[in-house]
Amino acid sequence: MDDIFSLKDRVIVLTGGLGRLGRRYTEFLLSRGARVAILDRREAVSSRAVEGESQILIGVDVLSKESLADALRQIEAKWGTPHGLINNAALDSPPDSPVSENGPFEEYPESSWDAVMDVNVKGVFFCCQVFGGAMARAGRGSIINIGSIYGAVSPDQNIYDYRRQRGETFFKPVAYSASKSALYNLTRYLATYWAPKSVRVNILTLAGVADNQEPAFLEGYLRKVPLGRMATADDYFGPVGFLLADASAYMTGADLVVDGGWTAW
Repeated sequence: MDDIFSLKDRVIVLTGGLGRLGRRYTEFLLSRGARVAILDRREAVSSRAVEGESQILIGVDVLSKESLADALRQIEAKWGTPHGLINNAALDSPPDSPVSENGPFEEYPESSWDAVMDVNVKGVFFCCQVFGGAMARAGRGSIINIGSIYGAVSPDQNIYDYRRQRGETFFKPVAYSASKSALYNLTRYLATYWAPKSVRVNILTLAGVADNQEPAFLEGYLRKVPLGRMATADDYFGPVGFLLADASAYMTGADLVVDGGWTAW
């Protein structure tokens, strides 16, 4: 039975591979015997050199099909056509962003909307065209689009009351939610479109990851989580491995929710 969960020698493309979760996904995939093409922004890659039998680091622009096609050529020259793609690269407005980013909806900047929608939606679209297209031509593959609870349901602005009570202007911004929501139907569209080519496309809905958040935030956040804690990166390894492996061979167009129960009530 262990063979159906095997990732040995499978070539996995991971966007946003130098991010906090991306680095952990890479460690997990390598531990399972996969070969990982780590994709990230050129400026993030320029000072790092990662090359070996089981991993390669490539600087790309996810908003450039030419850049992504060049990355595909490098990957295919080294290992052949990828077996999997994890669309992990994304933009969000961090809690310490300027007021213009985290202010009222009515004042949310158009430039911020465009930047987030470009990376989180158009970037996934382009990556699916380039890497998913290659997998379709090969007649096999698995794509994981990384979703969010804030794409499945609206952010609970009450969680951030503590910031407003201390005089700050803060609302969880709209663009991240809208961008992640768009991935659900992109996933379903591609799942049905590529089913005849045996390329599976699923979305993984994730909740927040513990990262030394301030106690006032955790108090409000954890009231929404039946399991009573934020996720760790380790909580997401099993679902990622499952969706890439033969264990999920009859699963496509699905939303795998791993959120500690957040969306259950």
